[in-house]
Amino acid sequence: MKTIAVGMSGGIDSTITAMLLKAEGHQVIGLTMAIWDDSIPLEKSTKSGCFGPGEAEDLEAAKAACAKLGIAHNVIYLKDEFKQNVLSYFCSTYNSGKTPNPCLMCNSRMKFGFLPLRAREQGIAFDLFATGHYVRSRFDETTGRYQLLRALDHSKDQSYFLSYLDQSQLSGVVFPLGEYSKAQIRELATRMGFPELVSKQESQDFFEADDYSLLFEPDSFAAGEIVDISGKVIGKHRGLIHYTIGQRKNLGIAGQSEPYYVLEIDAINNKVVVGPKPHLYHSSLVAEKVNWIAFSQPQLPIMAQAKIRLQHDPAPCEIEEGEDGTLIVKFSEPQLSITPGQAIVFYDGDLVLGGGIIR
Repeated sequence: MKTIAVGMSGGIDSTITAMLLKAEGHQVIGLTMAIWDDSIPLEKSTKSGCFGPGEAEDLEAAKAACAKLGIAHNVIYLKDEFKQNVLSYFCSTYNSGKTPNPCLMCNSRMKFGFLPLRAREQGIAFDLFATGHYVRSRFDETTGRYQLLRALDHSKDQSYFLSYLDQSQLSGVVFPLGEYSKAQIRELATRMGFPELVSKQESQDFFEADDYSLLFEPDSFAAGEIVDISGKVIGKHRGLIHYTIGQRKNLGIAGQSEPYYVLEIDAINNKVVVGPKPHLYHSSLVAEKVNWIAFSQPQLPIMAQAKIRLQHDPAPCEIEEGEDGTLIVKFSEPQLSITPGQAIVFYDGDLVLGGGIIR
Protein backbone atom coordinates (compact mmCIF):
# COMPACT_ATOMS: atom_id res chain seq x y z
CA MET A 1 0.00 0.00 0.00
CA LYS A 2 1.19 3.47 -0.90
CA THR A 3 0.67 7.04 0.20
CA ILE A 4 -1.00 8.70 -2.79
CA ALA A 5 -1.71 12.40 -3.24
CA VAL A 6 -4.79 13.12 -5.35
CA GLY A 7 -5.31 16.35 -7.26
CA MET A 8 -8.71 17.35 -5.86
CA SER A 9 -11.03 19.79 -7.64
CA GLY A 10 -14.14 19.10 -5.59
CA GLY A 11 -15.82 17.49 -8.59
CA ILE A 12 -17.02 13.97 -9.20
CA ASP A 13 -13.96 12.59 -11.01
CA SER A 14 -11.29 13.58 -8.49
CA THR A 15 -13.52 12.66 -5.53
CA ILE A 16 -14.23 9.16 -6.86
CA THR A 17 -10.52 8.79 -7.69
CA ALA A 18 -9.67 9.41 -4.04
CA MET A 19 -12.47 7.11 -2.92
CA LEU A 20 -11.29 4.23 -5.13
CA LEU A 21 -7.70 4.54 -3.95
CA LYS A 22 -8.75 4.65 -0.30
CA ALA A 23 -10.95 1.58 -0.84
CA GLU A 24 -7.86 -0.25 -2.11
CA GLY A 25 -6.18 0.46 1.23
CA HIS A 26 -3.87 3.30 0.24
CA GLN A 27 -3.15 6.29 2.45
CA VAL A 28 -4.75 9.15 0.48
CA ILE A 29 -3.99 12.88 0.69
CA GLY A 30 -5.91 15.63 -1.13
CA LEU A 31 -4.08 18.44 -2.94
CA THR A 32 -5.86 21.41 -4.51
CA MET A 33 -4.06 24.20 -6.36
CA ALA A 34 -5.15 27.81 -5.93
CA ILE A 35 -4.37 29.83 -9.07
CA TRP A 36 -6.91 32.67 -9.29
CA ASP A 37 -5.50 36.21 -9.47
CA ASP A 38 -8.09 38.55 -7.95
CA SER A 39 -6.40 41.59 -9.53
CA ILE A 40 -8.14 40.61 -12.80
CA PRO A 41 -11.39 42.65 -13.01
CA LEU A 42 -13.79 39.73 -13.45
CA GLU A 43 -17.04 39.45 -11.55
CA LYS A 44 -18.32 36.05 -10.49
CA SER A 45 -19.98 34.34 -13.47
CA THR A 46 -22.49 31.56 -14.01
CA LYS A 47 -20.07 30.09 -16.56
CA SER A 48 -17.93 27.25 -15.24
CA GLY A 49 -14.19 27.47 -15.77
CA CYS A 50 -10.88 26.43 -14.24
CA PHE A 51 -9.63 30.00 -13.85
CA GLY A 52 -11.87 32.58 -12.24
CA PRO A 53 -13.31 33.94 -8.97
CA GLY A 54 -15.43 30.79 -8.66
CA GLU A 55 -12.26 29.09 -7.40
CA ALA A 56 -13.27 29.92 -3.81
CA GLU A 57 -16.28 27.63 -4.10
CA ASP A 58 -14.15 24.91 -5.70
CA LEU A 59 -11.70 25.05 -2.80
CA GLU A 60 -14.56 24.66 -0.35
CA ALA A 61 -16.00 21.77 -2.37
CA ALA A 62 -12.63 20.00 -2.40
CA LYS A 63 -12.26 20.55 1.34
CA ALA A 64 -15.75 19.15 1.96
CA ALA A 65 -15.12 16.10 -0.25
CA CYS A 66 -11.89 15.33 1.60
CA ALA A 67 -13.64 15.70 4.96
CA LYS A 68 -16.39 13.31 3.83
CA LEU A 69 -13.75 10.81 2.68
CA GLY A 70 -11.82 11.21 5.92
CA ILE A 71 -8.57 12.32 4.27
CA ALA A 72 -6.31 15.33 4.78
CA HIS A 73 -6.77 18.29 2.45
CA ASN A 74 -4.04 20.74 1.46
CA VAL A 75 -4.29 23.90 -0.62
CA ILE A 76 -1.17 24.65 -2.68
CA TYR A 77 -0.95 28.31 -3.75
CA LEU A 78 0.37 28.59 -7.31
CA LYS A 79 -0.90 31.95 -8.56
CA ASP A 80 2.52 33.19 -9.66
CA GLU A 81 3.48 29.91 -11.32
CA PHE A 82 0.20 29.87 -13.23
CA LYS A 83 0.71 33.45 -14.41
CA GLN A 84 4.24 32.73 -15.64
CA ASN A 85 3.59 29.34 -17.23
CA VAL A 86 0.01 29.43 -18.49
CA LEU A 87 -1.31 33.00 -18.71
CA SER A 88 1.85 34.37 -20.34
CA TYR A 89 1.83 31.50 -22.85
CA PHE A 90 -1.88 32.05 -23.51
CA CYS A 91 -1.53 35.76 -24.25
CA SER A 92 1.69 35.56 -26.26
CA THR A 93 0.28 32.78 -28.44
CA TYR A 94 -2.86 34.78 -29.26
CA ASN A 95 -0.78 37.89 -29.95
CA SER A 96 1.30 35.90 -32.44
CA GLY A 97 -1.85 35.07 -34.44
CA LYS A 98 -2.18 31.49 -33.19
CA THR A 99 -4.72 29.73 -30.97
CA PRO A 100 -3.34 28.56 -27.60
CA ASN A 101 -4.19 25.36 -25.78
CA PRO A 102 -4.07 26.36 -22.09
CA CYS A 103 -5.24 22.95 -20.83
CA LEU A 104 -2.22 21.27 -22.45
CA MET A 105 0.20 23.61 -20.69
CA CYS A 106 -1.71 23.64 -17.41
CA ASN A 107 -1.59 19.85 -17.16
CA SER A 108 2.08 19.39 -17.99
CA ARG A 109 3.41 22.42 -16.11
CA MET A 110 0.93 22.91 -13.26
CA LYS A 111 -1.14 19.85 -12.32
CA PHE A 112 1.63 17.31 -12.92
CA GLY A 113 4.47 19.77 -12.34
CA PHE A 114 4.26 22.49 -9.73
CA LEU A 115 1.35 21.00 -7.75
CA PRO A 116 3.15 17.83 -6.56
CA LEU A 117 6.52 19.64 -6.52
CA ARG A 118 5.43 22.46 -4.23
CA ALA A 119 3.51 20.02 -2.03
CA ARG A 120 6.67 18.01 -1.43
CA GLU A 121 8.65 21.19 -0.83
CA GLN A 122 6.14 22.05 1.91
CA GLY A 123 6.84 18.73 3.63
CA ILE A 124 3.85 16.76 2.36
CA ALA A 125 5.21 13.26 1.72
CA PHE A 126 3.67 10.80 -0.74
CA ASP A 127 4.76 7.97 -3.01
CA LEU A 128 2.52 8.58 -6.00
CA PHE A 129 0.34 11.30 -7.49
CA ALA A 130 -3.13 10.62 -8.93
CA THR A 131 -5.73 12.56 -10.87
CA GLY A 132 -9.25 11.96 -12.16
CA HIS A 133 -8.27 12.07 -15.84
CA TYR A 134 -9.79 9.45 -18.12
CA VAL A 135 -6.57 7.89 -19.41
CA ARG A 136 -4.47 4.81 -18.71
CA SER A 137 -0.75 4.32 -18.14
CA ARG A 138 1.64 1.37 -17.90
CA PHE A 139 5.31 0.47 -17.97
CA ASP A 140 6.55 -1.28 -21.09
CA GLU A 141 9.34 -3.78 -20.28
CA THR A 142 10.45 -3.99 -23.92
CA THR A 143 11.20 -0.28 -24.36
CA GLY A 144 11.83 0.53 -20.70
CA ARG A 145 9.43 3.45 -20.94
CA TYR A 146 6.20 4.49 -19.29
CA GLN A 147 3.33 4.62 -21.74
CA LEU A 148 0.15 6.68 -21.94
CA LEU A 149 -3.00 5.13 -23.41
CA ARG A 150 -6.47 6.32 -24.27
CA ALA A 151 -9.24 5.61 -21.74
CA LEU A 152 -11.40 2.57 -22.37
CA ASP A 153 -14.30 5.01 -22.74
CA HIS A 154 -13.15 6.88 -25.86
CA SER A 155 -15.96 9.41 -25.50
CA LYS A 156 -14.33 10.68 -22.27
CA ASP A 157 -10.68 10.09 -23.19
CA GLN A 158 -8.41 12.98 -22.11
CA SER A 159 -5.06 11.75 -23.44
CA TYR A 160 -5.03 14.65 -25.92
CA PHE A 161 -4.45 17.08 -23.04
CA LEU A 162 -1.75 14.93 -21.41
CA SER A 163 0.48 14.43 -24.45
CA TYR A 164 3.17 16.72 -23.02
CA LEU A 165 3.80 14.63 -19.91
CA ASP A 166 7.36 13.33 -19.68
CA GLN A 167 8.79 10.07 -18.37
CA SER A 168 9.53 11.41 -14.90
CA GLN A 169 5.93 12.56 -14.53
CA LEU A 170 4.41 9.34 -15.87
CA SER A 171 6.63 7.22 -13.61
CA GLY A 172 5.00 8.66 -10.50
CA VAL A 173 1.34 8.96 -11.48
CA VAL A 174 -1.72 6.71 -11.45
CA PHE A 175 -5.04 7.16 -13.28
CA PRO A 176 -7.74 5.09 -11.53
CA LEU A 177 -10.57 6.21 -13.85
CA GLY A 178 -9.01 5.02 -17.10
CA GLU A 179 -10.81 1.69 -16.93
CA TYR A 180 -14.22 3.22 -16.18
CA SER A 181 -16.94 4.91 -18.20
CA LYS A 182 -18.47 8.18 -17.04
CA ALA A 183 -21.76 6.38 -16.44
CA GLN A 184 -20.02 3.94 -14.11
CA ILE A 185 -18.42 6.81 -12.17
CA ARG A 186 -21.81 8.50 -11.74
CA GLU A 187 -23.27 5.22 -10.51
CA LEU A 188 -20.40 4.80 -8.04
CA ALA A 189 -20.87 8.35 -6.74
CA THR A 190 -24.58 7.73 -6.11
CA ARG A 191 -24.01 4.36 -4.48
CA MET A 192 -21.12 5.52 -2.26
CA GLY A 193 -22.87 8.56 -0.82
CA PHE A 194 -21.93 11.40 -3.20
CA PRO A 195 -25.17 11.93 -5.18
CA GLU A 196 -24.71 15.70 -5.08
CA LEU A 197 -21.68 15.38 -7.36
CA VAL A 198 -23.63 13.71 -10.15
CA SER A 199 -25.59 16.87 -10.95
CA LYS A 200 -22.77 19.33 -10.18
CA GLN A 201 -21.69 21.46 -13.15
CA GLU A 202 -18.23 20.49 -14.36
CA SER A 203 -15.56 22.90 -15.60
CA GLN A 204 -15.45 22.63 -19.38
CA ASP A 205 -13.59 25.86 -20.13
CA PHE A 206 -10.32 27.50 -19.26
CA PHE A 207 -11.76 30.89 -18.23
CA GLU A 208 -14.98 31.74 -16.41
CA ALA A 209 -15.81 34.47 -18.93
CA ASP A 210 -16.26 34.62 -22.71
CA ASP A 211 -14.17 37.79 -23.00
CA TYR A 212 -10.48 36.81 -22.93
CA SER A 213 -9.40 40.46 -23.34
CA LEU A 214 -9.39 40.83 -19.54
CA LEU A 215 -6.25 38.68 -19.45
CA PHE A 216 -4.25 40.89 -21.82
CA GLU A 217 -2.19 44.00 -21.23
CA PRO A 218 -3.92 47.20 -22.40
CA ASP A 219 -3.14 48.04 -26.02
CA SER A 220 -1.60 44.60 -26.68
CA PHE A 221 -4.06 44.05 -29.52
CA ALA A 222 -5.84 46.36 -31.94
CA ALA A 223 -8.71 46.35 -34.41
CA GLY A 224 -7.91 45.69 -38.07
CA GLU A 225 -9.19 44.55 -41.43
CA ILE A 226 -11.10 41.42 -42.40
CA VAL A 227 -10.22 40.46 -45.97
CA ASP A 228 -11.37 37.74 -48.37
CA ILE A 229 -9.03 35.35 -50.19
CA SER A 230 -8.42 37.92 -52.92
CA GLY A 231 -7.31 40.51 -50.36
CA LYS A 232 -10.45 42.64 -50.63
CA VAL A 233 -11.44 44.37 -47.38
CA ILE A 234 -14.95 43.24 -46.38
CA GLY A 235 -15.06 44.15 -42.70
CA LYS A 236 -13.30 45.12 -39.50
CA HIS A 237 -12.14 42.83 -36.70
CA ARG A 238 -12.04 43.68 -32.97
CA GLY A 239 -8.53 42.32 -32.36
CA LEU A 240 -6.91 39.03 -33.35
CA ILE A 241 -7.44 37.50 -29.91
CA HIS A 242 -11.18 37.19 -30.67
CA TYR A 243 -10.72 34.89 -33.69
CA THR A 244 -9.62 31.35 -34.47
CA ILE A 245 -9.36 29.16 -37.56
CA GLY A 246 -12.74 27.77 -38.63
CA GLN A 247 -14.77 30.41 -36.77
CA ARG A 248 -18.02 31.38 -38.48
CA LYS A 249 -20.01 33.31 -35.87
CA ASN A 250 -19.50 36.91 -34.73
CA LEU A 251 -17.49 37.95 -37.79
CA GLY A 252 -19.69 40.92 -38.69
CA ILE A 253 -19.48 40.33 -42.44
CA ALA A 254 -23.12 39.66 -43.34
CA GLY A 255 -24.15 39.86 -46.97
CA GLN A 256 -21.77 37.30 -48.48
CA SER A 257 -23.03 34.91 -51.17
CA GLU A 258 -22.23 31.91 -48.92
CA PRO A 259 -21.08 31.30 -45.35
CA TYR A 260 -17.55 32.59 -44.68
CA TYR A 261 -15.13 31.17 -42.12
CA VAL A 262 -11.83 32.33 -40.66
CA LEU A 263 -9.13 30.82 -42.88
CA GLU A 264 -6.02 32.58 -41.63
CA ILE A 265 -4.92 34.97 -38.90
CA ASP A 266 -2.21 37.28 -40.20
CA ALA A 267 -0.50 38.70 -37.12
CA ILE A 268 2.17 40.56 -39.09
CA ASN A 269 -0.40 42.66 -40.98
CA ASN A 270 -3.09 42.48 -38.27
CA LYS A 271 -5.62 40.96 -40.68
CA VAL A 272 -8.18 38.16 -40.53
CA VAL A 273 -8.58 36.25 -43.79
CA VAL A 274 -12.00 34.69 -44.42
CA GLY A 275 -13.53 32.57 -47.16
CA PRO A 276 -15.76 29.61 -48.08
CA LYS A 277 -15.57 26.34 -46.14
CA PRO A 278 -13.71 24.29 -48.81
CA HIS A 279 -10.64 26.47 -48.17
CA LEU A 280 -10.50 25.15 -44.58
CA TYR A 281 -9.44 21.66 -45.73
CA HIS A 282 -5.73 20.81 -45.83
CA SER A 283 -3.79 17.57 -46.28
CA SER A 284 -0.61 18.37 -44.37
CA LEU A 285 0.86 20.44 -41.56
CA VAL A 286 4.13 21.20 -39.80
CA ALA A 287 4.43 20.37 -36.09
CA GLU A 288 7.04 21.72 -33.67
CA LYS A 289 8.04 21.37 -29.99
CA VAL A 290 7.47 17.62 -30.20
CA ASN A 291 7.26 15.45 -27.09
CA TRP A 292 7.61 11.70 -27.70
CA ILE A 293 6.22 9.37 -25.02
CA ALA A 294 6.20 5.86 -26.44
CA PHE A 295 9.85 6.10 -27.51
CA SER A 296 12.76 8.48 -27.10
CA GLN A 297 12.98 9.11 -30.85
CA PRO A 298 11.18 7.14 -33.58
CA GLN A 299 12.73 6.05 -36.84
CA LEU A 300 10.89 8.30 -39.29
CA PRO A 301 8.86 8.12 -41.44
CA ILE A 302 6.14 6.21 -39.58
CA MET A 303 2.42 5.69 -40.05
CA ALA A 304 0.10 6.73 -37.24
CA GLN A 305 -3.23 8.35 -36.45
CA ALA A 306 -3.40 11.98 -35.36
CA LYS A 307 -5.86 14.21 -33.52
CA ILE A 308 -5.73 17.94 -34.26
CA ARG A 309 -8.29 18.88 -31.59
CA LEU A 310 -9.99 17.16 -28.66
CA GLN A 311 -13.24 16.41 -30.51
CA HIS A 312 -11.49 14.98 -33.58
CA ASP A 313 -11.39 11.33 -34.57
CA PRO A 314 -7.75 10.23 -34.99
CA ALA A 315 -7.01 10.43 -38.72
CA PRO A 316 -4.49 8.21 -40.57
CA CYS A 317 -1.28 10.03 -41.43
CA GLU A 318 2.38 9.67 -42.27
CA ILE A 319 4.91 11.44 -40.07
CA GLU A 320 8.13 12.59 -41.70
CA GLU A 321 11.15 14.44 -40.38
CA GLY A 322 11.15 18.16 -41.10
CA GLU A 323 13.73 20.89 -40.59
CA ASP A 324 15.07 22.06 -37.22
CA GLY A 325 13.36 19.30 -35.24
CA THR A 326 9.94 19.79 -36.80
CA LEU A 327 7.66 17.12 -38.21
CA ILE A 328 5.81 17.05 -41.50
CA VAL A 329 2.45 15.33 -41.10
CA LYS A 330 0.66 14.16 -44.25
CA PHE A 331 -2.94 13.00 -43.87
CA SER A 332 -4.56 10.31 -45.99
CA GLU A 333 -7.56 12.61 -46.43
CA PRO A 334 -7.84 16.43 -46.08
CA GLN A 335 -8.66 17.62 -42.56
CA LEU A 336 -10.92 20.51 -41.54
CA SER A 337 -9.65 23.59 -39.70
CA ILE A 338 -6.03 22.73 -38.96
CA THR A 339 -5.23 25.45 -36.40
CA PRO A 340 -1.74 26.84 -35.70
CA GLY A 341 -1.02 26.84 -31.96
CA GLN A 342 -3.19 23.83 -31.20
CA ALA A 343 -1.83 20.42 -30.23
CA ILE A 344 -1.49 17.50 -32.59
CA VAL A 345 -1.34 14.14 -30.83
CA PHE A 346 -0.14 10.93 -32.47
CA TYR A 347 -1.58 7.48 -31.72
CA ASP A 348 -1.03 3.86 -32.59
CA GLY A 349 -4.48 2.55 -31.72
CA ASP A 350 -4.91 3.40 -28.03
CA LEU A 351 -1.21 4.02 -27.45
CA VAL A 352 -0.15 7.69 -27.35
CA LEU A 353 3.06 8.03 -29.35
CA GLY A 354 3.57 11.69 -28.55
CA GLY A 355 2.44 15.16 -29.47
CA GLY A 356 3.49 18.56 -30.74
CA ILE A 357 2.22 22.02 -31.57
CA ILE A 358 0.85 22.88 -35.02
CA ARG A 359 3.04 25.56 -36.58
